[in-house]
Amino acid sequence: MQKYTVAIVEDHLLLSQAIGNIVDSFDEFEVICLCNNGKELIDKFSDSNKNITPDIILMDINMPIMNGIETTEWLTKHHSDAKVLALSVEDDEITILKMLRAGAKGYLLKDTEKSILEHALLEVIKNGFYHTRDVTNILMNSISGEQKSIQLKEKELIFIKYACTEMTYKEIADKMFLSPKTIDGYRQVLFEKLGVKNRIGLAMYAIRNKIFTP
Repeated sequence: MQKYTVAIVEDHLLLSQAIGNIVDSFDEFEVICLCNNGKELIDKFSDSNKNITPDIILMDINMPIMNGIETTEWLTKHHSDAKVLALSVEDDEITILKMLRAGAKGYLLKDTEKSILEHALLEVIKNGFYHTRDVTNILMNSISGEQKSIQLKEKELIFIKYACTEMTYKEIADKMFLSPKTIDGYRQVLFEKLGVKNRIGLAMYAIRNKIFTP
């Protein structure tokens, strides 16, 4: 049986090998290359002699030389058929949002169960993407097309713009000369008002409604 091919981009060698062994244990998948960073993967894509065209790329985020977000953006631009599945320890909302916007077809944490990883790989092959329930809810909120008449106050708009950056909530509070408790209040009110559940949903609402331009 012909297997689907997987490339792993991970800068920790032992972890990269361990992930590769797990993927190789799946009946329908085989690992064809291990890369230490995004540049190494791109070099292999660009080298006609190596002809590296994996069906799926398991992509770490934080890597030297070229990180996962930059690499995914390059792949989206130059190899739009490449299917990137993020596999990272990074669980903050902004990083997840950046990776999805870069073109990743899904996002998994490295402590995910082996069976979930296999299921995610199969879903990416079959449907072109795999999203956890939380990410699915966020995306549904972002493309639902419901145009509610929502009145946002000036300080709420300012808060939303800051929330779309990498600033922490405490840094936003300092920037707006408000207490962290007041900022928490803005956050909760906006979550309820806009029908979102977390910072990713807030950022995607801002982008969709041109409150924030990345």
